[in-house]
Amino acid sequence: MTLNTAMILAAGRGERMRPLTDSVPKPLLKIKGKTLIEYHLEALKRSGYERVVINHAWLGQQIESVLGTGERFGLDILYSAERQALETAGGISNAVPLLCPNKEDELFTVVNGDIFTDFDFDTLPTYLPKGVEAHLVMVDNPNHNPGGDFYFTGHDLHPEQGCKMTFSGIAVYHKGFFAQINADVKPLAPMLRAAIKQGVIGAQHLTGHWTDVGTPQRLAELNKTNS
Repeated sequence: MTLNTAMILAAGRGERMRPLTDSVPKPLLKIKGKTLIEYHLEALKRSGYERVVINHAWLGQQIESVLGTGERFGLDILYSAERQALETAGGISNAVPLLCPNKEDELFTVVNGDIFTDFDFDTLPTYLPKGVEAHLVMVDNPNHNPGGDFYFTGHDLHPEQGCKMTFSGIAVYHKGFFAQINADVKPLAPMLRAAIKQGVIGAQHLTGHWTDVGTPQRLAELNKTNS
């Protein structure tokens, strides 16, 4: 089994990036002349992905205009438009019919559109063991999130044991993880915490480059570093 479908989350307003995001959606901000979202599309293509679903809300038509159907990336790009941003879990749930159009389609990859990373998507598992509903990629805690998000044991996430690390925004999900929620405004973090208590979340450690491009300062630093 191979992973061939991914979702890029691109519906956020980008409040912390203002005024840059007043006229441009955050995933279209550029690092070294290339948009954040294009880096993801190219990385997914290198790892054999064929279909990418992109959700959008704020200035979403700009994303569609820039990326089109995905032909120039060698990908089939589909769009999940949201009248209002549904937050992460709501946005994914809303897009599940596009992500898993057939009964045999059960797994998909999700990546935040506002991160910059050299992550190799080939390192993600192509199947999840029975009972496991998601597999998260964790990173060392950045300066802006020193307390981390979840405890990482080395192979999965635990309510209180292991090393506290930060969720990268990259994950593989089983469609069943979103089966019980409506496609409405719903954050992901509470769902993950509940699932971690149930022991159904696997994980791995990303040791390469990763930046949450959440402020104009971080964007400027990346452009300076990669100039």
